[in-house]
Amino acid sequence: MNTKIVSRTVKQKQPKINVITLGCSKNVYDSEVLMGQLKGNSLDVVHEPDRVGKDDIVVINTCGFIDNAKQESIDTILQFSEMKEAGKVGKVIVTGCLSERYKPELEAEIKNVDAYFGTNDLQNILHSLGANYRHELIGERLLTTPSHFAYFKIAEGCNRPCSFCAIPLMRGKHLSRPMEELVNEARILAANGTRELILIAQDLTYYGLDLYGKRNLDELLRRLSDVNGIEWIRLQYAYPSGFPMEILEVMNERANICKYLDMPLQHITDNMLKSMRRGITKQKTIDLVNSIRDKVPGIAMRTTLICGYPGETEADFEEMQAWVEATRFDRLGCFTYSHEEKTHAHSLIDDVPDEVKQERVDSIMEIQQGISYEINQEKVGRTFKVLVDKKEGDFFVGRTEFDSPEVDNEVLIDAASGYAANGSFVSVRVDRAEDFDLYGHIVQPGL
Repeated sequence: MNTKIVSRTVKQKQPKINVITLGCSKNVYDSEVLMGQLKGNSLDVVHEPDRVGKDDIVVINTCGFIDNAKQESIDTILQFSEMKEAGKVGKVIVTGCLSERYKPELEAEIKNVDAYFGTNDLQNILHSLGANYRHELIGERLLTTPSHFAYFKIAEGCNRPCSFCAIPLMRGKHLSRPMEELVNEARILAANGTRELILIAQDLTYYGLDLYGKRNLDELLRRLSDVNGIEWIRLQYAYPSGFPMEILEVMNERANICKYLDMPLQHITDNMLKSMRRGITKQKTIDLVNSIRDKVPGIAMRTTLICGYPGETEADFEEMQAWVEATRFDRLGCFTYSHEEKTHAHSLIDDVPDEVKQERVDSIMEIQQGISYEINQEKVGRTFKVLVDKKEGDFFVGRTEFDSPEVDNEVLIDAASGYAANGSFVSVRVDRAEDFDLYGHIVQPGL
């Protein structure tokens, strides 16, 4: 009797790819595009930094912008390289801004990372993971934010000469994305339940100059506004010099474009603005802010400032303090100056002590806290359209059109006042207000 032996090949399970994102919303977007391509190649990909398995391939998307961000990225690389040594992860791959800027140094210091890639190496990263870049997936992303809002990158890089900024070193020159590609991506997102687009770029206002020979953000806004299902469009990272005022007309025309503008101004004294190479003066900055507020009544303006830039005197700082008090921004962030290699400002003496930098930041933020409290008190008794982001304890947590996620105020809605699903719009009456939060109850669900 002949026995026939049948051999079966057991297909080996592919390792899971776990993407870890550090830094700004532009990195979030890049990670989502990478994950969309990996999923399109039928690979198992997740975004779960706290649930890394021993066979996982860990992809760390790093930030290299300022000292604190760089240190967080280095610490994360070291953490997972040590886990690899201990057999707790399979492979470690590093990409993003830190890797773009310091690849030779990283390769020399942290040798057991499997591969380092820069900011424009998507196809090479995919190839290293056994995947192919698929053009038909342009616009397809695997969102890491709640599905009802998405960061929406309209351009890469920056052509501005700001003395303190290393972004052009890591991201290259400004490169606008074609309008048709962006509209298509917006339609895909809307079809999958996204209701808010948060437009990001290093400089939104430069959009279109390289592709169309003119600033074209206004036309892009109109076309995105026409996409069915998109109920809010929010503008972040507008540059003040050469600001295209025509976008304010679109903001007034279209109800789904939020009356919100994030415009990092960095400083206000003429000598600081000149040394920072911002291309604008104090008076032009004041005139611009006033003009924006005149043209779009009720607009919420957010800005960011730097304290402790080289040569910043006590008089410079006091002038900035007085301007912050007088201008009364709705939202404001403030950071200590970081002395970055290969930037124009690195040739200057970093002469403001760290403790003075921090004291100045704290002082500005204390002023802003009081301004925010006063502005919020004016909202008590009023009713706002609120987008619900999540449920926490006894509250649904959401935002008005005047608030971007992570960085701005939140609306805490008494869950006993009615049900609100994540991603839904509800009408909320504000009952009380604190420095940076509003509390209210639902007066009309399911807008």
